[in-house]
Amino acid sequence: MPSFLNCTRLTILSAALVTMPGLFAASAAPPTDAGLVPHRAVYDLKLSRTRGSSRVEGVRGRILYDFSGSACAGYELQFRQVSELDSGEGKTALSDLRSTTWEDAAAKTFKFNSENRLNDQKVDVVNGDASRKASAVAVSLHKPADKSFTIPREAVFPTEHMRKILAAAQASQSLLELQVYDGSETGEKIYNTLTIIGQPIAPGDKPPQDASAKEPSLAKLKRWPVTISYFEKTDKDERSSEQLPVYAISFELYENGISRALSLDYTDFTISGEMTSLEIKKPKACN
Repeated sequence: MPSFLNCTRLTILSAALVTMPGLFAASAAPPTDAGLVPHRAVYDLKLSRTRGSSRVEGVRGRILYDFSGSACAGYELQFRQVSELDSGEGKTALSDLRSTTWEDAAAKTFKFNSENRLNDQKVDVVNGDASRKASAVAVSLHKPADKSFTIPREAVFPTEHMRKILAAAQASQSLLELQVYDGSETGEKIYNTLTIIGQPIAPGDKPPQDASAKEPSLAKLKRWPVTISYFEKTDKDERSSEQLPVYAISFELYENGISRALSLDYTDFTISGEMTSLEIKKPKACN
């Protein structure tokens, strides 16, 4: 049976689907709005490969990704991931994460709320907010317990992370290293991330066969293959070249922030996510 950590990691996916020749450095200044389009997407999950001594024999599940907002109203993400892992001999584990986040366009304020269940038993509830100050990011947790602490000011929030990835892609940059804070797990976790951006796929090249093919506006946009690796944050200023990622996410990213062809790599097994539904929504009006 996979460890509890593996079951929990299946539910950790930020708006970086939601966390880039040159290094695109983190900046405290708000990124340029990349024109993120509000949309609702559904991805069906299945096991694509196993490695080594993995005891996972099957995975099925679904991700609901509902993104809304605008540069003036801020960005809201309602996310749910349900995954059933089969380790053989009739042993299964059902993981269910429901999460809502809000982030202002200036990347100064971030609010998060999530509930994680394993086999229909509540594992944890996390609720809190973060605010970028002059010298650090101040985090206030309300659940699982009241707690206040600070994290480095250069840490980015999930939507800001996506906007920086898009900005780097548009600038033909291939690497991006950032610290990301998304309020996941206990709300105290910071990840070091390495994003690799491949060569752009021009409109009309490699036509997709999933739900994105039914959206006419996407046929006019280019997209990039993107892989984001998440590493445990260490006390060292720089990530060791020998450090292995906790997990990695690969996908094709359109210019408007929509992602398709997901691949979630948890080291000993990999899950693919096929987009089965896509709805483009109207942005919230600005006053």
